[in-house]
Amino acid sequence: MRLFQERGYEKTTMRAIATEAGISVGNAYYYFAGKEYLIQGFYDRMTLEHATEAQARLRGHTDFAKRLEIALLSWIDCAAPYHEFAAQFFRTAADPSNSLSPFANESHRARATAVDLFRDVLTGSDLRTKLDRELTELLPDLLWLHLMIVVLYWVFDRTPDTERTRAFVRRSTPMAARVIRLSRYRVFRPIVRDAKGLIQDFILPTMGARAGS
Repeated sequence: MRLFQERGYEKTTMRAIATEAGISVGNAYYYFAGKEYLIQGFYDRMTLEHATEAQARLRGHTDFAKRLEIALLSWIDCAAPYHEFAAQFFRTAADPSNSLSPFANESHRARATAVDLFRDVLTGSDLRTKLDRELTELLPDLLWLHLMIVVLYWVFDRTPDTERTRAFVRRSTPMAARVIRLSRYRVFRPIVRDAKGLIQDFILPTMGARAGS
């Protein structure tokens, strides 16, 4: 991570990484097939750290909007040490065919961990028994997409302590919660089903392997 920060992702080679780690290049490739797999390891580790931190902060909270806010803000706190060079990764990860993309099959494990967290955000909330079953099934994936919007905003946020991103989270989560709450009323169910079809046909297929698949 230090070499990526100092030299940039593209200019950091596996040979340089092996040298800094004090091992042979062959040994480095034995554990990681390429530097992109090091980044995948970083994704996996940070996602687990985020899930652990968020779960600890969620204890005692049942309001859905508050739980969603906690989950998103805890990601920002866990990612804070890497904000300085996050844009370097984004330039590479923005290509959906790149294995570093959060939508790629290679990112399945980190994505599944995050989706599971958002499933817990929902099931531990006051909304867990009040939503349309079809929406309940889709919502963890949708909340992960919400996180991806926050991540995109965060990458380019240069305010102190990324306060603008934090303000975005605080303002957007109550709005998201209100929309989700409205979906339980019968009059909105046709819209929910239309939205479900749209998401399943056009959004989820871009996400590669999914949790449970």
